[in-house]
Amino acid sequence: MSGTAASTARGEPRKLRTTKSAVRRHRAGRMLTYSFLAAVALIYLFPFLIAIATSFKTEPNATANPLSLAPSPPTTSAFHQLYQDQDFLLWVKNSLIVTLSVTFLRVFLDSLAGYALARLRFRGRGAAFATIVAVMAVPGVVLLIPKFLMIRQLGIYNTYYGMIIPLLVDAAGVFIMKNFFESIPTSVEESARIDGAGIFRIYWSIVLPMARPALITIFILAFQGSWNELAHFIISAQSTSLNTLTKGVAQLASGQLGSGNRYPLKLAASTLMTIPVAVLFFVFQRRIMNVASGAVKE
Repeated sequence: MSGTAASTARGEPRKLRTTKSAVRRHRAGRMLTYSFLAAVALIYLFPFLIAIATSFKTEPNATANPLSLAPSPPTTSAFHQLYQDQDFLLWVKNSLIVTLSVTFLRVFLDSLAGYALARLRFRGRGAAFATIVAVMAVPGVVLLIPKFLMIRQLGIYNTYYGMIIPLLVDAAGVFIMKNFFESIPTSVEESARIDGAGIFRIYWSIVLPMARPALITIFILAFQGSWNELAHFIISAQSTSLNTLTKGVAQLASGQLGSGNRYPLKLAASTLMTIPVAVLFFVFQRRIMNVASGAVKE
C-alpha cells in the first residue's frame, strides 16, 4: 500500500469519529435546550393546572392540599354553586356585550386610523402619529382618573356606553395597522383611483382585504384586552347589574361575595373565564405570529 493510500485510510476513520462526535454534541445540546424549555413551560403552566385541579376539589380538600393536582374526591359542586349562588350568567352576558362591541368597532376604527396615517397627507400627520406612539408609553393606571372624570362629565357613568366607548380605539392597534398599510405598495390602489373610486372605497374594497393578517391580530388583541379588562370597568360602572366576569371574579377572590376561602368556587370561575381567550388564541396563533404575511412587495 502506498503512503498516500495509507494516510487516506487513517484519515477516514478520524473524520468519521469527528462527525459522530459532532452529532452527539448536537443531540446533547438539543436535548438540553428542550429540557430547559419544558421546565420553563411547566413553571408557567403549573399555576393554571392548579387552578383547574382545585376547581374540581371540595373546599376541605383544597384547603388541606392546595398544590395537589389530583382532586380527592373529584367533584363539580363548585361549578354548580357558581351558577346557583352567584350572578355568573349575568357576568358572562355583560362581558360578551362589551367585548364583542369593543372588538369589532376597535378593529374597524384602528384600521381606519392606520390607513389615514399611512396614505393621507395632511398637516399635523407626523404630530398625530408621534402622539399615538407617546400614548403607548403611558401606563394605563395614569389615565384612570381622567377617564373617570370624562365619563362622569359626559353622563355615561354606570352605562354600557361608558364601559365601551373609551375602549374603542387602541394606540397599539393604530400603530400596527399603519405599519402594515405602509408595506402595501401604492400601485395597488392606483388603478382603482383612475377608475374613480374614492378613498373610503379603496380602503374598504381593495386595501382592507389585503390586511387580513393584521386585522386578525388586532381582533385577537382587542378581544383579549377587553375580555380581561378590569381597571376601566371599576371606574366606569358601579352597579352590580353591570358587573363583568373580571369584576365578578375579582370580587369573589377578594371575599366580597361570601365568607371562607372558597378556593374551588373562585378557581372554577377563573377557569371558565380563560376558556374563550385560550380557544381564540390557539385557533389563530399562526395568524397572530405573522402580521406581515399579507403585504405585497414591489
